[in-house]
Amino acid sequence: MSGQSTRGVVFVHSSPRALCPHVEWATGSVLNARVAFDWTPQPAAPEMFRAELSWTGVSGTGARLASALRGWNHLRYEVTEEASRGVDGGRWSHTPELGIFHAQIDTHGNVVVPEDRVRAAMAHAGEPARMRHELELALGQAWDDELEPFRYAGAGAPVRWLHRVG
Repeated sequence: MSGQSTRGVVFVHSSPRALCPHVEWATGSVLNARVAFDWTPQPAAPEMFRAELSWTGVSGTGARLASALRGWNHLRYEVTEEASRGVDGGRWSHTPELGIFHAQIDTHGNVVVPEDRVRAAMAHAGEPARMRHELELALGQAWDDELEPFRYAGAGAPVRWLHRVG
C-alpha cells in the first residue's frame, strides 16, 4: 500500500474476555501483522478488560481500524490517527449505547468542527439549549462523557508499540 505514513493508537476501553482474541484478529487483519494486546482488567467495568496498541501505517488506517471493530456488543473503544502532511488526523469513539462518532483532529489534538455543523448550530441561536445540544453533538460530548470513566481507569496503563514495515 502506498500513501502518507502516520501513526495512532487503538484504545480498547472495555471488552468481554471472549471478545479479546477477536479484537486482536480484527486489528491484525487491518495492520497486516500479528498483534497481541496486553489485556488488563478494567476497573470501571467488572469482568471487562482493557488494552492499548500504538500503530503505524498509511493514512486512512484509523478509519479501517474503527470499522473493523464496529458492531460488537459491549465493546468500547477509541481509535486515533495523527495528522500527516496534507491529511487531517481523526478520532473514532465507539460505545454500545451511542454507536460510533468520528471527529477531525488538528495537530494539537483539538476537535475540528466543520463550518456546516457550526452554521447548523447557529440556526438555533434563538434557542440556547438547542444550540448547545447541536454543538455538543458536533464535538462528541456524549461519547466523551460515557468513555471518561473508562479512560480514567486506564490512566498509567502500559502501551505496546507496533510498527508496520513496508
